[in-house]
Amino acid sequence: MESTQHPVDGISVVVPVFNGELSVADLMEGLEPVLAANAADGRVFEAILVNDGSRDRSWQVICELTDRLPWVRGIDLMRNYGQHNALLCGIRAARFTRIVTMDDDLQHPPDQVPLLLAKLDEGYDVVYGVPERLSHGAVRNIMSRTAKVLVAKATGNKNVRDINAFRAIRADLRPSLIPFESPTLLLDVLLGWTTSRFASVTVRQEPRRTGTSNYGPLKLFNQLLLICTSYTTFPLRLTSMIGFCFTVFGFCLMVYVLARTMFEGSPPGFPFLASIVTIFGGVQLFSLGVIGEYLGRMFERTMNRPTYVIRTATSSGRSATGDADE
Repeated sequence: MESTQHPVDGISVVVPVFNGELSVADLMEGLEPVLAANAADGRVFEAILVNDGSRDRSWQVICELTDRLPWVRGIDLMRNYGQHNALLCGIRAARFTRIVTMDDDLQHPPDQVPLLLAKLDEGYDVVYGVPERLSHGAVRNIMSRTAKVLVAKATGNKNVRDINAFRAIRADLRPSLIPFESPTLLLDVLLGWTTSRFASVTVRQEPRRTGTSNYGPLKLFNQLLLICTSYTTFPLRLTSMIGFCFTVFGFCLMVYVLARTMFEGSPPGFPFLASIVTIFGGVQLFSLGVIGEYLGRMFERTMNRPTYVIRTATSSGRSATGDADE
């Protein structure tokens, strides 16, 4: 399904679908007039719906849409691989020069797509649509901000600071994404390794109409661990710094114990020694845990697990203004 030909001037919208049978048809209905208006100058457009192991009738709905709408294409993955893996699948299959990614839950309004495209036309490679305000709980908002900081740190690119699932990407970046093969994937980190021309625009975000978010605190925490242990060595350096600080602390503590023994004739009592042993034991376990996370990531990479596997896909379809395969 990977597009190997030179991309045609147009717009590809990639939507990862997970249990979105109640919303994906409404999303396509809202997208069609917006994309048609942007295609008034002769540009073609398409939508690629990637079914990421949905447990409902999402794939049946996608097939119905592809039968009814010639500009919609569908890809059915073998199981749930995760949002970023499904996005990479859709981006690789995109045929046009500008690629927009968005969620299937209608929180990203279709009428905001032109804002991203207009900013992209100013010469940027990646444009994020940043909501006017974060609409989630305090814990999730804090973890989201932390993830943004970590992604910027992992890429060494300070311009990557407004990451969001609502983005516009130039197809010129796709060749750098095609060779990547790993189940532990973060699209924003790959983009940050590829280019430094990032921008963001403020967009409206609608409340979720159906279902609940799949990104709970635990999943966000796992994503933070993935960023830290798969794309940067910062945790290892942090562990080394902590170890050095506690070595200095231990030396100072030894001087204190020797001085107290010399002047008072007795060393500190058992509670003091027990607390010191507990502190140093905790630091050692923390350091082993960080090293274990890195070993686990290396183990996953050596198993050569696929980034995704496609079960089936609908026919290549036509663009809204003609056959895109011409």
